[in-house]
Amino acid sequence: MTFFITIAVFLHPTKVIIMAVMGTLIPIGGNEDKGIETGEQFHLEFIQESILSRVVNESGGREAQIVVIPTASSIPREVSDSYLRAFDKLGCSKVHVMDLRDRKESERPENLQLIGNAQCVMFSGGNQSKITGKIGSTKLHEVLLDRYKKDALVIAGTSAGAMCMSSEMIAGGSSTESFIKGAVKMDTGMGFISNLIIDSHFIRRGRFGRLAEAVAKYPDMMGIGLAEDTGLVIKNSSTFEIIGSGMVIMFDPRKLKHNNEKILEKGTPMSLINLKTHVLANGDRFNLKKGKVKVLPLDAPFLTS
Repeated sequence: MTFFITIAVFLHPTKVIIMAVMGTLIPIGGNEDKGIETGEQFHLEFIQESILSRVVNESGGREAQIVVIPTASSIPREVSDSYLRAFDKLGCSKVHVMDLRDRKESERPENLQLIGNAQCVMFSGGNQSKITGKIGSTKLHEVLLDRYKKDALVIAGTSAGAMCMSSEMIAGGSSTESFIKGAVKMDTGMGFISNLIIDSHFIRRGRFGRLAEAVAKYPDMMGIGLAEDTGLVIKNSSTFEIIGSGMVIMFDPRKLKHNNEKILEKGTPMSLINLKTHVLANGDRFNLKKGKVKVLPLDAPFLTS
């Protein structure tokens, strides 16, 4: 069986055919610390221990080689320390930090070797464009794509680290101008998965409008809105399971009956007819190839990981 994946070549994206993907993607919606300040230094993008525990289990357990990449963050030292403490709580001792601040660092042999030996790569939150700008189309990106396709590599990411995973990436946009054309800014992502567009902090920051516009622009892709402390475990680029304590809002535009995105001027309200929507929670599953949802029975116990 073959799958299609878009490799992120930033000037000329190229579509190739590959064998079934061996790796696992775990995009996570982020989880802000609760405080009165609004700066990033007071709201470290982080995730609850239950989700991090699932990341460790998918990576092979406590002995897994884990590489944390805080490139998206403006406070990489603080973010890195948070992850090191959290992984240490889970009994993981083989955790390395790779803080890439320059594209040249994504070409260095020692960094390529570290990624080559890793069982898990974890991208922090911050600004997703920093990840694509410092790592996209470099040798490190090439190694990540190759290992994700051929090995049981886990690529996890929270907030910006989740949003960068797709081929078409949400790079920014206004939540207050919901359903107005131009509210979302798109860019080329890392290309780990080609049939999803991922947004984070979805409920708390009211990002329904910009994700709706994103799928209107790319109606062959599913829109995934991740709440905080909520994530997906994506296997073979085709099926995913919801994990965590929140919910996932999914927009399926494949059977839109009316989509006026292409003809509108910026700033004009949009109309989308027959945009199918799913609200999914812990334990629910979705098959991207078949377009089918599998939910837990109503009497099933609630799990947080």
